[in-house]
Amino acid sequence: MYKILAINPGSTSTKIAVYENEKNIFTKNIKHSGEDLKPFNSISEQYEFRRDTILRELQEADISINSIDIIIGRGGLTKPIPSGVYEVNEQMKHDMVNSPFGDHASTLGGLIADELAKGLNNVKAYITDPVVVDEMEDIARVAGHPLFERVSILHALNQKATARKYAKEIGDKYENLNLIVVHLGGGISIGAHYKGRIIDVNNALNGEGPFSPERSGTLPTEQLARLCFSGKYTLAEVKQMIKGKGGMLAYLGTNDAYEVEMRAKSGDAKAQFISDAMAYQIAKEIGSAATVLKGKVDAILLTGGIAYNKQFCSFIDDMTSFIAPMKIYPGEDEMFALANNGLMVLTGELEPKIYGNPTNN
Repeated sequence: MYKILAINPGSTSTKIAVYENEKNIFTKNIKHSGEDLKPFNSISEQYEFRRDTILRELQEADISINSIDIIIGRGGLTKPIPSGVYEVNEQMKHDMVNSPFGDHASTLGGLIADELAKGLNNVKAYITDPVVVDEMEDIARVAGHPLFERVSILHALNQKATARKYAKEIGDKYENLNLIVVHLGGGISIGAHYKGRIIDVNNALNGEGPFSPERSGTLPTEQLARLCFSGKYTLAEVKQMIKGKGGMLAYLGTNDAYEVEMRAKSGDAKAQFISDAMAYQIAKEIGSAATVLKGKVDAILLTGGIAYNKQFCSFIDDMTSFIAPMKIYPGEDEMFALANNGLMVLTGELEPKIYGNPTNN
């Protein structure tokens, strides 16, 4: 019997789970409020805070860290890599900390997993299907000017897990289907899955697609350029407008989508309007993904925390039902996906890849 610790840091939460083989014996979704995170200027500065929180939760659950056989974290902003499981190494940690893509909570998963593993005997740390999984077609990378390029940054772990879950439910293989998978969380990613590959997706981290609880998504470019040269804002402030202090947070003063849902239900017209606007932009992006798949879409899958909001999902369905039927998977299956990948490594069913090895490409 193997014991697996899965670590999944998100923008506003840290999820941890302990599995004995495929059986979940402990799960905790640790919410981080705006006040909790206010002292930190960047996500990387939250490293010790989140590490100590994980250790405290395990201790309170009477789970000894010394009983763990493998630690697997949600992957961070490494260099673009194919889908798979990778052992954390020094080059990976360097690339995550110095990523040209910026700062992202998922980076903490690999870093914390590595530090915890180093204190244990014969335990290794891994990441799997990080946010920089890149399966995009070359034509999708063209941004409109040679100084710019579209990049693949998405919730690859949950998108892949949800797609495979749907395929299993209908008795088919993920590699046989065309799907549009929508992750609805602190960030929002919408992927066009063609026969097992995500051939196009919005950059869900820092400036593309619909706005989210804390990210501004695609902004009007000329207005953004004028703001940047207005002299009123620093580069750091503009970057925070785009990621961290944009979206719902900028409009409504909170990045808690459930709070916005409750405010809307209680009659807050502005909360309802902004919620509808976000759903509207998501539906537009789904329509765009449908053209990438040439209209041949087997299903639209909604997942993530915001998928619990039935009214929100209904708004999207009303706009996109002509494309394909919708299936909703509230929450996410990331913890099982992480743990299951770890189990397959332990049992020898899966050979982990070496980060930085060109043969992985």
